[in-house]
Amino acid sequence: MGLALACILASPEARTAGELEAGPLWSRHRLTLETGAATEALGPLWQTTEVWRGAAAEGLGPDEWPPADRLEDPAVVSRIARGLTLAPLFSWRHRPEVDARFFEFLYPVVTYARYGTESRFQIFQVLSFSGGRTQQGARDRTWTVFPFFFLRHSEDPNRRYAAFWPVYGRLQNRLFRDETRFVLWPLYVQTRKRDVVTDNYLVPFVHVRHGDGLKGWQVWPFYGRETKALTWVTNATGQAEAVGGHEKQFVLWPFYGRAELGLGTTNEVHQRALLPFYSALDSPARTSRTWLWPFGLSRTEDRAIGYRQTALLWPVFIRARGPGKHEDRFWPFYGETRYAEWTSRFILWPLWRQRRIERDPLRRETDQFGLVLYRRTVSRREDTGTENRLLSLWPLYVRKTDANGRTWAQAPAPLTALLPNNDKVRRLYGHFFGLWRTEADGQTGRRSTSVLWNLYRRERSPERKKCSLLFGLVQYESGRTGRRWKLFFLPLGGGGPSRAEPTTTP
Repeated sequence: MGLALACILASPEARTAGELEAGPLWSRHRLTLETGAATEALGPLWQTTEVWRGAAAEGLGPDEWPPADRLEDPAVVSRIARGLTLAPLFSWRHRPEVDARFFEFLYPVVTYARYGTESRFQIFQVLSFSGGRTQQGARDRTWTVFPFFFLRHSEDPNRRYAAFWPVYGRLQNRLFRDETRFVLWPLYVQTRKRDVVTDNYLVPFVHVRHGDGLKGWQVWPFYGRETKALTWVTNATGQAEAVGGHEKQFVLWPFYGRAELGLGTTNEVHQRALLPFYSALDSPARTSRTWLWPFGLSRTEDRAIGYRQTALLWPVFIRARGPGKHEDRFWPFYGETRYAEWTSRFILWPLWRQRRIERDPLRRETDQFGLVLYRRTVSRREDTGTENRLLSLWPLYVRKTDANGRTWAQAPAPLTALLPNNDKVRRLYGHFFGLWRTEADGQTGRRSTSVLWNLYRRERSPERKKCSLLFGLVQYESGRTGRRWKLFFLPLGGGGPSRAEPTTTP
């Protein structure tokens, strides 16, 4: 294979032609979905791409390539993106226009991304490093060895923190809290979320909490109590907004609980529970009663949405009627739920499921068979008339069309059918597993098909048609200048002018 590749690359055709076809050994061709070129070699293993922009790039004919000596002259043509992939090991991309670089190794094990001054590196989400600048211009660097070591060094002293779990430390904006301090976790942990500060002793058993109009304590699971008064905050529009108060209490959690929510507002909610025997909820918008929770009888009246519901052995039997909701469920055999803007159905869950959303201007329909075996999604915007389509049959096939009319498909698709919206998975694993691949651009009319990593390759556009077979030993091309054949990379002569065939989308 190596000797054959060397002979092909040493031929005059390889030295003079912009596009070279040698099947899985070597293939250099124009991109279908973007303006640029790709080089693929050694079957599914090696791929490089470059995307162009500029007057020369847009005006290139089907047989023309940018002049190599002026490729970086923005007045002529410039590379706005470059990429290198050695599937399935690593992938590298560079976008000089936005000063961005990306690198993945055995994705998702190792990833690196940089946008300007912002960067992040991680190994299996355990070891990570990130750096950048805040909106105020202070430079930050963060190191993490999860869950043991956390460190941020910043030019702003107020943003610095360090923690060595479980011994001692302080964190900011980590673990779903604005600030966390601990000493010999779980002996003592203090957390802050907005204005609420919680001091925990022997997490999660004992805590004392205070905040704006709030105070409370608990010795879990024996007893706990918390109260909050009505307070006011300034919203994004600069207006004062009420934050309702509450009173919460539990005894021998989860058996007895009481909660008064939204106190001081127009929708105060009163909850009581003596589990598993009885629970109740009362508010101006909703009333609910449950006996033998959670699998007994439940009755709900929702005055805000507009329906009444009865449930037994939840979630097995549910019946709801009203202008805002209509539901019949006998799980897992059959279920149908209809709201004003969306509808869902299932038969032999999770064997078949369907969901429709009609929320102006969006229309979205999804059908699924099994959890991942079959999926069809169509999203349409009525105001623009654009559509996004997805069809996957795991692990055999996947096809996706975006709102710009660009379509790609491949078979088989063991990973891309599961994660069709993940460009990293498609780049590293889609090309590796894709014995059959096709791409089509509905706006430009370009289309390409590859079988067995370019052992057979076909390209079509409004200007030309090109085919290559058996490592490029047999090639055919037709366009406005006529028809050409090549056998063993040697031209066989041409024919008269040929009209390009119309293109279709897969």
